[in-house]
Amino acid sequence: MHKTLIVTNDFPPRPGGIQAFLHNMALRLDPEQLVVYASTWKRGREGAEATAAFDAEQPFTVVRDRTTMLLPTPGATRRAVGLLREHGCTSVWFGAAAPLGLMAPALRRAGARRLVATTHGHEAGWAQLPAARGLLRRIGESTDTITYLGEYTRSRIASALTPEAVSRMVQLPPGVDERTFHPGSGGDGIRARLGLTDRPVVVCVSRLVPRKGQDTLILAMPRILAKEPDAVLLIVGGGAYEKELRTLAYDTGVAQSVRFTGAVPWSELPAHYGAGDVFAMPCRTRRGGLDVEGLGIVYLEASATGLPVVAGDSGGAPDAVLDGETGWVVRGGSPDESADRIITLLGDSELRRRMGERGREWVEEKWRWDLLAERLKELL
Repeated sequence: MHKTLIVTNDFPPRPGGIQAFLHNMALRLDPEQLVVYASTWKRGREGAEATAAFDAEQPFTVVRDRTTMLLPTPGATRRAVGLLREHGCTSVWFGAAAPLGLMAPALRRAGARRLVATTHGHEAGWAQLPAARGLLRRIGESTDTITYLGEYTRSRIASALTPEAVSRMVQLPPGVDERTFHPGSGGDGIRARLGLTDRPVVVCVSRLVPRKGQDTLILAMPRILAKEPDAVLLIVGGGAYEKELRTLAYDTGVAQSVRFTGAVPWSELPAHYGAGDVFAMPCRTRRGGLDVEGLGIVYLEASATGLPVVAGDSGGAPDAVLDGETGWVVRGGSPDESADRIITLLGDSELRRRMGERGREWVEEKWRWDLLAERLKELL
């Protein structure tokens, strides 16, 4: 692998799926051959201290821009060029193709021989907007490879690229650490802590935003409770949408059967998955296709933990499920479909076991971080 400069607006300690993706990949690259140029998490003393503490723990060099939103401005591009030359980097990995991939021509002129731009869900939205499509096209023409999460995002993004750029696209999804997410991850302890030891638990782990479908699960609860009166919906994660979800649970009459944990430390996430009998996140596409699920790594983390999954049909979410084998895909926003699948799973322990075991096998076959990191090394 050439010495590589990662240019990204998305990097821990800022929370999120793209951030976790990039960090996990970075940890599996040679730290002596890596430099990260990233934005600062947030302004103020608390943000600065958290960022500095995180950076000090990394085995590779991290350089922070003072801004909290790194954009391909002339100033940021000059600094990226300076870092490329200072550290002798000959490869560049843009953590998110749009918009930072617009720096590619300047970095190429400065000596970069390999330029890889990774896409997520938001680039699929860009591909639908005339001005943004033009920018994506430029990024495709000026980089060596644009990566994609799955077939949904590939097809959407490809529509904005030249045929030659499309021919150079390569799949690079996020992975799962199967040693961290596994059936013995500590779910019994979480159940005991929350008083759920003997109750059927439907767990949803995600940021609390409308697209994810926690509201659909709450609306499904009356039907679920009619069949499984002791069932509990365990909503794990934080976000501004929590207040509305709590109100919805109260108005729907199921507040006593819905538990909100708020944000939990990353170290406790595997155990929170393990606290469930079924994982469900019936995500849906919003805003005319601009707010869409890129993949849904949570489904794969749940599968690695040995749970059957119920996924929504938004964007690339179905790519993270073997429909009928590791779980089911339902129409996002359909409480009835979600309820039917969850009721079936809660009522059939053998089906849960079979789907959970198949999900674990699939993660080990295709979605391990070490396999995907090797693919990235080849691209770089």
